[in-house]
Amino acid sequence: MYRPPYHKRPIRHLFRGGTNANKNTAETVHRRENTHLSTPHEEPGCHGARIADTADAGLPSLLSGAPKTTATTTGTSDGLVMRCRHPPVYRPLLDLSTMEERHIIVTYRLDRATIQELCAQLEPDLMSAICHPTGIPPLVQVLSVLNFLASGSFQTTVAIASGMSQPLFSNVLSRVLSALLKHMRSYIVFPQVDDLPTVKGDFYALGHIPNIIGAIDGTHVALVPPRRSEQVYRNRKSCHWMNVQMVCLADQYISHVNAKFPGSVNDAYILRNSSIPYVMGQLQRNRVWLIGDSGYPNLSLLLTPVRNPRTRAEERYNEAHGRTRRVIEHTFGLLKARFRCLHMTGVSLYYSPKKVCQIIVACCMLHNLALRRQVPFLQEDGPDAGLVAAVETVDSEEEEAEDEDVDN
Repeated sequence: MYRPPYHKRPIRHLFRGGTNANKNTAETVHRRENTHLSTPHEEPGCHGARIADTADAGLPSLLSGAPKTTATTTGTSDGLVMRCRHPPVYRPLLDLSTMEERHIIVTYRLDRATIQELCAQLEPDLMSAICHPTGIPPLVQVLSVLNFLASGSFQTTVAIASGMSQPLFSNVLSRVLSALLKHMRSYIVFPQVDDLPTVKGDFYALGHIPNIIGAIDGTHVALVPPRRSEQVYRNRKSCHWMNVQMVCLADQYISHVNAKFPGSVNDAYILRNSSIPYVMGQLQRNRVWLIGDSGYPNLSLLLTPVRNPRTRAEERYNEAHGRTRRVIEHTFGLLKARFRCLHMTGVSLYYSPKKVCQIIVACCMLHNLALRRQVPFLQEDGPDAGLVAAVETVDSEEEEAEDEDVDN
């Protein structure tokens, strides 16, 4: 004789003392998928049948004093008791109103007003998440991503602090990066013709070299390479990096970034295959140049130092060149100290090269936003107090080693 499973049997088989008055309700079949409701109390052996269901149906409860569910119940013409499932409500753990201004800057690298302005700009692209049953408010999405970029931690740690799961934070990260990159041209802008006098004056104040509109150099960002092309991302130190080319102004504002080349590619190759030669070609009538180290070739758009100075004039030129070009090293140090996900002391980026490129560009955009809004760089008191100087020293040592390899 066939005996149906427990979850397909009528409720009258599960209780004693059923009456004819409760026959219609007791014979209603409650399937497992319709019994996952808000109350955690279940009758042992009922396979999903709720004690609250028996109380609503007029059947005796096996446990006295069992709490009734708070879900709404409605009756139908055939005696079926239907339960309306309430949608989950997200209770955010991140609230700027309860945080001090210094703590906000240390945690998110931006002040309160700048974060609110950024959320207002990205809100049209992030509002689609609200329609999802597990939707996250746009402010919480932006705060969680800012914390991830600033701390350089794993997704699980940031997700717990933000009150969400790791898979959900992974989707939030992709959504915020995509929304932020849509505004890249408004955050990273190369100097235009009207801006050239001011830019040249700022660079002249650094080392007294005229007609300089940018300092160019490359820096490395660690990542976990793809297995099929692991050797492409290995540099001369047998480490896996992305080689990122940047151009900055005298006030450390990043005016150009190219983060799509692996670590095995040198700076000169990246320069030849970037948009810099075309952009500088449009400005050559104004007699302007970029300034770079000896790792770059001698080009009409670039000033490099004299490798073997023989006269006092060449030595003075190299000294002025070093004072002017030093601003790009300071920019790298400030960028990696502000966003620890780019620094070698943090964990390597466990993402595809395409997403690593998005993270790097997003950090450069937020760096320019912080400079534009004059947000100070603050960090917690501790062993990381000299992080900016340490980053600058490491980058300088890497560039000196590269210069020696080029000379040899």
